[in-house]
Amino acid sequence: MNAPVDVSFFTRAAKPLTSYRKYWAARFGTAKFLPTSRAEMDALGWDSCDIIIVTGDAYVDHPSFGMAVIGRMLEAQGFRVGIIAQPEWQSADPFRVLGKPNLFFGVTAGNMDSMINRYTADHKIRSDDAYTPGDVGGKRPDRAALVYSQRCREAYKDVPIILGGIEGSLRRIAHYDYWSDKVRRSVVVDAKCDLLLYGNAERAIVEIAHRLAAKEPVTSITDVRGTAFIRRSGDETANGWFEIDSTSVDTPGRVEAHVNPYLMISDQAREQGATCAREDEAAEVAVKAEAGAKANPAIKPLTFVANPNLPSTVHTAQGKIKVPPRDRSVIRLPSYEQVKSDAVLYAHANRVLHLETNPGNARALVQAHGEGATARDVWITPPPIPLTTAEMDYVFDLPYARSPHPRYLDENGSHDGATKIPAWEMIRFSVNIMRGCFGGCTFCSITEHEGRIIQSRSEDSVIREIEAIRDTVKGFTGAISDLGGPTANMYRIGCKSPEIEAACRKPSCVYPGICSNLNTDHNPLIKMYRRARALKGVKKILISSGLRYDLAVQSPEYVKELVTHHVGGYLKIAPEHTEQGPLTKMMKPGIGSYDKFKQMFEKYSLEAGKKQFLIPYFIAAHPGTSDEDMMNLAIWLKKNGFRADQVQTFYPSPMATATTMYHTNKNPLRKITRDSETVDIVRGERRRRLHKAFLRYHDPNNWPVLREALKAMGRADLIGNGKHHLIPTFQPMTDGSYTSARRKNSTGTAATVKASPVVKGRLLTRHTGLPPLAQGTGGKPGGRKGR
Repeated sequence: MNAPVDVSFFTRAAKPLTSYRKYWAARFGTAKFLPTSRAEMDALGWDSCDIIIVTGDAYVDHPSFGMAVIGRMLEAQGFRVGIIAQPEWQSADPFRVLGKPNLFFGVTAGNMDSMINRYTADHKIRSDDAYTPGDVGGKRPDRAALVYSQRCREAYKDVPIILGGIEGSLRRIAHYDYWSDKVRRSVVVDAKCDLLLYGNAERAIVEIAHRLAAKEPVTSITDVRGTAFIRRSGDETANGWFEIDSTSVDTPGRVEAHVNPYLMISDQAREQGATCAREDEAAEVAVKAEAGAKANPAIKPLTFVANPNLPSTVHTAQGKIKVPPRDRSVIRLPSYEQVKSDAVLYAHANRVLHLETNPGNARALVQAHGEGATARDVWITPPPIPLTTAEMDYVFDLPYARSPHPRYLDENGSHDGATKIPAWEMIRFSVNIMRGCFGGCTFCSITEHEGRIIQSRSEDSVIREIEAIRDTVKGFTGAISDLGGPTANMYRIGCKSPEIEAACRKPSCVYPGICSNLNTDHNPLIKMYRRARALKGVKKILISSGLRYDLAVQSPEYVKELVTHHVGGYLKIAPEHTEQGPLTKMMKPGIGSYDKFKQMFEKYSLEAGKKQFLIPYFIAAHPGTSDEDMMNLAIWLKKNGFRADQVQTFYPSPMATATTMYHTNKNPLRKITRDSETVDIVRGERRRRLHKAFLRYHDPNNWPVLREALKAMGRADLIGNGKHHLIPTFQPMTDGSYTSARRKNSTGTAATVKASPVVKGRLLTRHTGLPPLAQGTGGKPGGRKGR
């Protein structure tokens, strides 16, 4: 399966996905949709399901939905797979609707973390859910991975439970939970699942399914990469591992004794285990005198014998200490009880976890949970081996229906009305060309989930999918909404050296600068764009995935190609901030990289005769951000003419490095000690609102809090009515609320603002009586906006 077009060449000692002998049930063939009811099973001629997948999302048979990818992959291996989508969780009955699975339950909360899906960064409940028909919220429980696992166990106690998805993946060790503001146990312990699969799980799920089908007990499956499970003390399967203790920080070295200033020279020498020269001479005479004396047979020299079970204590000829083999080494992290009570040890554990993410050199991890009779270890095997290009093609070429299940049809027999699923609508005409990200942004968890090794599809596979969308997807008008992935322009980009790639432990390949070993060739992507544009029936191909602009400027030809053909008027990019303080904690490039890209963007837009605009995204309240940093960002925004509509506030998601900063006030990007660098954290509703207000400096509702803050910061000079001022001195009549672009997720917003009564002599503005511009009053087209 290692095709010659692979980008990453490090050794993949893994069984190819297509090399397994198909399970006997392959004779039933391929289902148009995986069954969600007994009636559908009967229509397929099934008496039972081998595997049942329980998911918190609506069932959409598309390669962008995890349940469809895993379901179709297992179906291709010959297994009969059923889907239970968004079940009612108040009882176990909905989990019995397809009967008892022959092999296992596969459980996932869905494509999104259920807590992030349900709550905003300000702990407000969302009223919508993009993965539910009709965009209706509340169709999945909080911490869905736990609830679904417990209901599956209640439904059939003896059926193994395999937990997966991003919610479980990011909770594989003890983690800080933003919503309860405390450290919670590993999800493996709380869900009581038999195995947790983290990351992209095709390789692991296929191996586990075949081993369970061969009647191997699930408790003996402890050697699959990308899994987590519980081991009790005395478990024989743990024999043969070399444990590396990393449960503490600041371990003291040799302590030198203080010299007593009142001792004589000979006394000082004896205190240090030596003698002075005169005493050495006397001792030499004594030795010669006793040379003829008979030796005492009871006195024997010490003989040191190497312990074969501890190879780390054996010295080589060069004097270096041998380390145990990495594939049999396990790092013991501080226990759950330790990280719960000690923020420094939490930061240390998080740093170790992030250092062990490269599949080429990562070691297993173990973390103790509980004490005494309840003590158990959570073991985490090294990350899964990335898929080869041929395997990626195999996954994306599976027979997806590319549509929501027929059960979600509306009264008109379509998915475009009251039962429309927004998440499907967004990716309906898009194509995923790769996985993984080597950016390493600390607020993002892509690396911890998908890995930093880029896994790319072949050009032929991508073209086949575009043709399938053109020929089979209802409503296609000729526009492909996206050719991308976690990042738009990392396709077929990787390390130049397989040896360096396998040994590297850097969290990012592009920070603080682009690594000299990174291949930044964008030609394969340019070639794909051109071939896709030339397809019959394809009128436009847009790039909607996030663009890594510091990487893009390495290839002016790519920027020209992108700007000339693939921007629909606006291109969204994410510099995230302008100041070095927060940027260093985000691991993002300086604003100079943005300026360089902006120059190229404007140059090529002008050459193409197009009026196009960059829309930069910024984060408020990120760890390491001071009030002055946000003020400077607001000044930059006004200077460059940006008025942010949507405001992105830092959201501490489980296991992210920035979340560790938020919880511990420590910087895990550097070695953690009791005295290591501390990070300024934006806590409390008042300060978080202030940082958001700086991003929306143009909103009159924010002016009172900004005036108060600027005066307290000694920057009252920014308050005034001139162009160089940030906010004005006057205050229009407002309702004091904030309406976001996602209006349903805003709270405390009045539907309308009542105009004040007209008073003789009062100057009318749009805030005090005049109707808004949308109603045709006030200002010429293209003129300056009113305050």
